[in-house]
Amino acid sequence: MLTGEGKTLTGSIAAPLIAWKRKHLHVLTVNDYLAKRDAESRAPIYNRCLLQVGAIQQEMDSAARFDIYARAIIYGTPKQITADYLRDQIRMGQMLSAWAGRQKLIEGGGGPLVPGLQACLVDEADAVLIDEGVVPLIIARSRQEDEMSEIYATAAGLAERLDDGPDYKIEYVRRKADLKHRGEHRLEQMFDELAASGEPIWRATRRAEELVRQALVAKHCYKHGQQYHIVDGQIVIVDEYTGRFLPDRSWEHGLHQAVEAKEGVTVTADRETLARMSFQRFFRSYPFLCGMTGTVADATSEMEKVYGRPVVVVPTNRPMIREQQPTRVFRTADAKWLAIVESIAELHEAGRPVLVGTRSIADSEYLAERLSNRGLTHTVLNALHDKEEAELIIGAGLGRKAGQEPAITVATNMAGRGTDIVLDDSAREAGGLHVILCEMHGAKRIDRQFIGRAGRQGDPGSAQVFVSLEDELIVQHTKKLGAIAMRSTSGEEILSRPLVRRLFRLAQRRSEGFARRGREAVLRQDDWMEKYLPGA
Repeated sequence: MLTGEGKTLTGSIAAPLIAWKRKHLHVLTVNDYLAKRDAESRAPIYNRCLLQVGAIQQEMDSAARFDIYARAIIYGTPKQITADYLRDQIRMGQMLSAWAGRQKLIEGGGGPLVPGLQACLVDEADAVLIDEGVVPLIIARSRQEDEMSEIYATAAGLAERLDDGPDYKIEYVRRKADLKHRGEHRLEQMFDELAASGEPIWRATRRAEELVRQALVAKHCYKHGQQYHIVDGQIVIVDEYTGRFLPDRSWEHGLHQAVEAKEGVTVTADRETLARMSFQRFFRSYPFLCGMTGTVADATSEMEKVYGRPVVVVPTNRPMIREQQPTRVFRTADAKWLAIVESIAELHEAGRPVLVGTRSIADSEYLAERLSNRGLTHTVLNALHDKEEAELIIGAGLGRKAGQEPAITVATNMAGRGTDIVLDDSAREAGGLHVILCEMHGAKRIDRQFIGRAGRQGDPGSAQVFVSLEDELIVQHTKKLGAIAMRSTSGEEILSRPLVRRLFRLAQRRSEGFARRGREAVLRQDDWMEKYLPGA
């Protein structure tokens, strides 16, 4: 069902039917706010069906979680429910016999938090089942002390001394660094100097080279404001699909420590993995799985192959009248940003509310600065300003009123998924909400998800995409073709060139193909583990 067609309400009609038959139903959504909001707003429906409902929240203790999981319908995020499930496996994993297990549960204060996986209904199924489906959830504990902080800092220093090109090559798409012969030779000399100072790890050449490779990957492939942000002196990962902070996650294999060393913050201790499971494998553990989303039609075959679920397209309640304006293509990023600001100013003067989508926190802050310099009042919604996310998105539908300026909202991908943008009368009369996308995403359906904020339930609206040959999508997936297009075109705006438009479509297809192959690799690994390591 397209965005704005009432997926949440439809799910609340199906949920009691599933819960009656399956005893326990987990309703998964993208964040804690939506889980709590939907559980509270749907409670009258479920209570009338004699079903109890609750929502799992980050701040809940074990006793509160135990009470929620005992209810018939449980709202939560995949991260929360999967983590509780894995903690149950860790707690119960050492039980050598039924009697010992019974004694351990009695001493531990009860049974597992999650009383089995019965049924699952996924809201925003494309984000949960596909985008986040291959992310491994890892339960880990920090080691007693960190003895590697100085070594990671040294590796970052060695990476700075190497030359990009002669010494190493970066594969940006795979986020991988390959050392060349000259780089290996130079590192051997550096390792000999360090080993002479008494640090034994630099005598192990392969391990030492791996530390430097991770430092190179951290330097070139992980950017502040895109993949992570520094909050209170700590590296916090940013979800590249939603733009939200993931404060309790860290990268594996020393990468997180390499990023910390690069930024000069305190290097945290590496963690000892206690349990891990990909979300994809977790979802497939449910005997009954269903979901709803507005942008999964492009991934129908993958949904059927991975989860065995058919996809049904539901027609819109009212005809879609949103105007999709032609994509504007520019040679340089500077020209693109200038055109975006000019377009926002024109729409603002016409009294139309504008929602602008950026791919990263850094881009949203950069655009906000340019709008401020232009004297355009606006609101920023990203992981740095997410406390009133729903209120900001609701306010995005405001047009010109007496004494009030039409709303300008700059947002990352989060854009209040699950929250309706309701237009006021002045905004509707002016032409509705206009959505501007500042850059194409790696998957077409993510673009469609953001553009779908406008023109909901037959409302007027429009959308336009702005791109440049310096965008990340082109640089990573069609760098050589992009350079040829740059040389073969003149003028800043090059929309009229069919070759350039095909270039962006090619880059997006390559990005989607790479991501799909990565998910297929995780699927093969999950299938192997289920076949040969059923207890893992």
